[in-house]
Order: sequence, then structure tokens, then C-alpha cells
Amino acid sequence: MPSLPRIKRRTRGRGTAEVVARATPVRQLDASGLTWVNVVGPDLEIANMLSERFGWHPLDVEDIVSKRQRPKVDDYEDDGYLFIVLHFPVYDKTIQRLNAAELDVFIGPDYLVTIPNRELLPVTRLFARCENDEELREGLFAKGTGRLLYEVLDDLFDYCFPILDKIGHKLDSIEDDMFEGHAEDVVRDISNVKQEIISYRKVIKPGRSTLRALERRVDKFLPEELDLYFDDIVDSAERIWDQLDNYKEVVDGLESTNESVISHRQNDVLRVLTIFSVIVLPLTLISGIFGMNVVFPGENSTTAFWVVIGLMLVTIIGMFGFFRIKRWL
Repeated sequence: MPSLPRIKRRTRGRGTAEVVARATPVRQLDASGLTWVNVVGPDLEIANMLSERFGWHPLDVEDIVSKRQRPKVDDYEDDGYLFIVLHFPVYDKTIQRLNAAELDVFIGPDYLVTIPNRELLPVTRLFARCENDEELREGLFAKGTGRLLYEVLDDLFDYCFPILDKIGHKLDSIEDDMFEGHAEDVVRDISNVKQEIISYRKVIKPGRSTLRALERRVDKFLPEELDLYFDDIVDSAERIWDQLDNYKEVVDGLESTNESVISHRQNDVLRVLTIFSVIVLPLTLISGIFGMNVVFPGENSTTAFWVVIGLMLVTIIGMFGFFRIKRWL
């Protein structure tokens, strides 16, 4: 892939994939009169270059280089393009938790520009497939920018479901550990998975209304026979949200159950300690009586010792029998 001082745009013939000779790679594919540009985390210079090339509003450039924008759809009817901001969950290794990755998208009649603020593997992989498979690229690009955007978003939402499956597996493991005698150890696991669910919900919730708005406004870039495709994207987002709601209820139930299990085990310990104390109490009383500095029958004799021991044994057996009758043991 050659290094070029600027983006070389081709609108006909075989597709191309090129890199701008800067710190941030700008990758471009062209086929069937359509251009797809993908750039990860561009700086202000590259954002301005793309804005000048495609005729974007200056405010969009600020949104591109800003650290975090809320999900939205801006419709520039006069300029003939949509500016879309969406968030998707990614695992952040630095904090070892789910975090939001932002995807900025510009869609026009003959171009699609995808600008993730960090690498999103579904976008990178789809771009690579189109780059390496000319037949796929020609067939997909010939269906218009709306269909290409659908493929990008469809792959991104498909990528969300394995993350949900991992959370579900963690919940199953927590439930198994809880009833295998590790209730105290799963408190941290419950806290971690609960944080993941909360983080996931924070990522998905704002984008639901944005996807509905996008579904209404992207029709201009879709052929008539494809106008229902984006309903599938909205449905995927709703299924993810419903699953997160279910997981939220499950983790709340597991947390409550775990607290009950811990409390029950603590009650068992306290019950055993209480019974032990109650049994020792009369033994202490008996030994205290016979240990007083007074004269009693049999004092200083072996017989008196065994009588005291026998009395203690009878007391222990009697109390154990009483506890068994009451089903306290």
C-alpha cells in the first residue's frame, strides 16, 4: 500500500486503498462511483482536510476531534449529507472494564466516511474484506452508500452480542459458585459484572433514539427495495437493551440471594456458638459450686470427683436431647 502526500480519489474502475503520509492513516476504497474512507482517531489537520474535500460544516470538524460527543443525527439537507454519532461498547484494557467507543459517520450520495475514535474491529474487518475481495466490493458499493452504512452498523451490532454472551456466562458462573460454598468470594464478581452491565447500558441507551432518527432520515440514500433494512438495526439495538434489562434483574436477584446465603451461614455459625455457650454455662455452674471453699460431702475423695464428672455428663446429654427435640440441632 503506497504512501501518498494526499488522498487520491478514484470514482471509476478498480477499487483502491491508500494511506496519507501522516501519523493517522486515511484508508480509501472506490468502486461503482462510491468512495469509502475510514480513518481512526484523526487529528485536526486530517479532519480539516476531509472537511474541505467533502464540504462538511465547520462544527462537524469540532465534533470529530472532540473527546466525546453524545449520539445524534444531523441532517444537512442543503449540503446533501448526514452526520451521525453513535457509541459502541469495547473492552478497555487500561481500566479492565467496558467503555464507549465513538463512531462518527458522514454519508452522502456518493461517499461514506467512517471515523472511529479508536479501532473498531468490525469496521476494520469489513474494510479489509472489501479491499481484498473485488467482487464483494463492486457488489456492495453498487447498492449505494445507505446499504454500505447498513453493513457497517450491522457488523458493529453483531459484535455487541458476544459481549452480552460473556456477561451471561459470568452470571451463570456466579450462580454456580454461590451455591458451592463460595458466597463470600463472589461478592467482588457480582460487583464487577454489575458494573459491566451498567456501563453497557450507558453506552446503548442514548443510541436507541438516534437509531430511530437515522432510520427515518437515511431513506434518501437507500434504494426503495432496501428501505426496511435499517429496521433490522433498530431491532438489534432493542434486543440488546432488552437483554441488558434481563441481566440487570438477574444480577440484582443474585446479589440479593448471595446476601441471604451469607446471612444464613452466619446465622448457622451463631446458632452453633450459642448452643455451645448454653451447654458450657451449666457445666461452669457445677464446677463453680464444687470449687467453692466450703466443706461438702465427699470432699477430697475420688468418689466425689467422679460424681461431679457424671453430673456434668448427664447435664450435657440432657441438653443435647432437649435441643434435638426442639430441632435446634
